[in-house]
Amino acid sequence: MGSMAIIRSQFTEVLHLKDSPHRIAMAFSIGVFIAFSPTYGLHTVSALLCAWGFRLNYLAILLGAFINNPWTVVPILGATVWTGFLLLGMPTSVTMDWSALTVETLYESVWPYVWPFTLGGCVLGACGALAAYPLARQVLSRHRKAGNVSSPSFPPPAQKG
Repeated sequence: MGSMAIIRSQFTEVLHLKDSPHRIAMAFSIGVFIAFSPTYGLHTVSALLCAWGFRLNYLAILLGAFINNPWTVVPILGATVWTGFLLLGMPTSVTMDWSALTVETLYESVWPYVWPFTLGGCVLGACGALAAYPLARQVLSRHRKAGNVSSPSFPPPAQKG
């Protein structure tokens, strides 16, 4: 139950960020793309580099990237590979001989699935990002119109100093 409280807390923090709904939704949608990307083990690094490089909100992009978590990794991996198989017209049954498993045979067995995995991840990531942006922007805009957070003016006024 503690993890749901953490997720709810992070979502509330995103709703109260001092950034425009467009920029927060953009960061979140880039994070969603990263969540589906085939760069497993590098999602957090990818999210932080994108946030830094594009000057986006770190919390919003990480929240999107963490859609891929221990609870969702198996369905995301399955959907990714299945989508790649479908797009490439490959059979969806995986054959592997587990009786003589070595590093070499594992490599030879997995190698044919790298391209479907990569293609499926990129396609699902793009679809997820395209769906996440308008949804996130609408949620943020409605939340702010309800008077919960004042939307900052962009670009911010120049500071005199």
